[in-house]
Amino acid sequence: MLPETLAKEIITDHQRRPRHTGPLDDVEGVTLDNPGCGDQVTVWADVQEGRIAALTFTGKGCAISQSSASLMTVALTGKTLPEAQALAGQFRAMVMGEEPGDPHLGDLLALAGVSRLHARRRCALLAWRALEQTLGTSTTG
Repeated sequence: MLPETLAKEIITDHQRRPRHTGPLDDVEGVTLDNPGCGDQVTVWADVQEGRIAALTFTGKGCAISQSSASLMTVALTGKTLPEAQALAGQFRAMVMGEEPGDPHLGDLLALAGVSRLHARRRCALLAWRALEQTLGTSTTG
């Protein structure tokens, strides 16, 4: 787990200046809502030769959902589908409190504290569930 101050800085930075935003041309996105919190996210994934060539999102909602989506796009862009699935599985296990955060998660470790906030787990996993549907694979278990 990252120090709490650093984790808050990473979350705030990605909320205020999200990375990889906006639709991708000729790629169908998947939109999911979290009605309990009011979060909404749409994810687009352009997969070329088994690798995520581009991954973007748009959304609105709480800091957790929006920073998680932004962090996801940074972490998974350029990864092969098996690499993305493995990282998504590690992230999900961390958020659900099933496993401690793996150092390979990098800045995604900023969201480790969500595991203690049961209501916020859905916020953190919303974009990841949309990605799973976009890819037609199970990335978050």
